[in-house]
Amino acid sequence: MHDRRATLTKLVEDFTARFNAVDLDGLMHFFAEDAVYEEVNGPVNHGKAAIRKAFEPLFSGTFGTVQFIGRDLFIDPEADKVMASWDCHLVMDGQPKVLEGLDCYHFRGDRIVRKLAYCKAKQPRYTDA
Repeated sequence: MHDRRATLTKLVEDFTARFNAVDLDGLMHFFAEDAVYEEVNGPVNHGKAAIRKAFEPLFSGTFGTVQFIGRDLFIDPEADKVMASWDCHLVMDGQPKVLEGLDCYHFRGDRIVRKLAYCKAKQPRYTDA
């Protein structure tokens, strides 16, 4: 399993590098056609076209240059899952901000099949039970 751990580490590091290079086409290469992306604010996106559309605002300059700086990776090679914590540097309301969060990646081979994003918030988000 050591090789799979190294492979998963490299996949997540390469994914983040594509994001930080403002390479949306390169980023989309990592997703399976049937992937699901759950955004930090609640929307769930099914399929690469929907995921691409969800990411477009982060690449448009609306939030300045968005950069993710990784903190920790927690890897379960048997389950093909990675949890990555990060600091996200961006501009909100004209002011530079740093958001703290994490992504949970589920892989099938070398493709992301599910990505769940979470972020610390001052106000908890409640959902209907």
